[in-house]
Amino acid sequence: MSEAFLPDANPPTWLGVMGGGQLGRMFAQAAQMMGYRVAVLEPSQDCPAGLVAERLVESAYTDAAGLDALAAQCVAVTTEFENVPAESLSRLAERVFVAPNASCVSIAQDRILEKRFFVECAPHSGVMPAPHKAIASHADIDAIGDNLLPGILKTVRMGYDGKGQVRVKSREDVRAAFDQMGGVPCLLEKMLPLAYEVSVLTARGADGVSVVYPIAENVHRDGILFTTTVPGPNVSDDCAKKAQDAATAMIAQLGYVGVLCIEFFVLKDGSLVVNEMAPRPHNSGHYTIDACITSQFAQQVRAMARLPLGDTRQHSPAVMLNILGDVWYEGETVREPAWDQVLALPGANLHLYGKEEPRRGRKMGHVTFVAETLADAQDHLQAACIILGIAP
Repeated sequence: MSEAFLPDANPPTWLGVMGGGQLGRMFAQAAQMMGYRVAVLEPSQDCPAGLVAERLVESAYTDAAGLDALAAQCVAVTTEFENVPAESLSRLAERVFVAPNASCVSIAQDRILEKRFFVECAPHSGVMPAPHKAIASHADIDAIGDNLLPGILKTVRMGYDGKGQVRVKSREDVRAAFDQMGGVPCLLEKMLPLAYEVSVLTARGADGVSVVYPIAENVHRDGILFTTTVPGPNVSDDCAKKAQDAATAMIAQLGYVGVLCIEFFVLKDGSLVVNEMAPRPHNSGHYTIDACITSQFAQQVRAMARLPLGDTRQHSPAVMLNILGDVWYEGETVREPAWDQVLALPGANLHLYGKEEPRRGRKMGHVTFVAETLADAQDHLQAACIILGIAP
């Protein structure tokens, strides 16, 4: 564990974050702009958030001494990824304000609990999840109804960026996938006729006041977010309002404090289906740094510091491109991408996450293009794809 700082005569307030990834890094940068100091708890010393925070508590997420050190340093603690053990958040909450709390994070960590919440919330949100069934044994597989196939079998816990998911067409496929996953608890979801995907970024303060951002339209490749476009070119005003109203109802039902991202499917008939939620800022919300009055990370700071929430208005159309480690590779040769050419494009905002080793499929950064028109922003993104060797 790194050494604590000596107290100043008039010390700034400290905020804590569980997790040292890029979301923690951008949170720390937003907090520092508002005059806070940041302590990060993370097992790895060379982590993106630890490189910019004033203090790194190098500790396992479940280590009592590390958790107590973080709580002693900070007036409030948040998390930058949903798989922080809920028990650790509960321990922190005994001594310090934690947002979001362990109960809310627990629901988002477990696909079965998450789906149950969506169903229970439907009378308030007006939106249901896809038909689904919990799979914990071969007997559950034998009892699968024909209406659930074809579908997607997902592990109940620890799935992200397309990991822990297998498409299945028959009970035999489900059985093989279930066995391949080691027989861990899974959830089978019916595949629906998807037109496109959207995400709704919302935030709620400790006073119960909530805000919602413009709808983001997302494109994924290999289970990883590829681009986010705001305003979504396919999103009707009616669809946007329905998704925003649903997200506002859900965050209230949870009694949630902090930034929450909820992903929805828009089906080919125009209907809306809720997919999943992330109890933290989200990859699809990175555009807010450059295109909104208040970024999602500044909003996270405001919520956990119990300040008034910020203005969510978008001042410029925006398109965000995820940058994976693949763009560092030319065959097997690793070289620095042509950032100078990317930054020569109008409206380009480059954000790199401080990760030393580029790996294929690893999120290394993002570029957001803002412009007077959405078409201009999209054109500049396409030009960046050509420069970086990314298939548009």
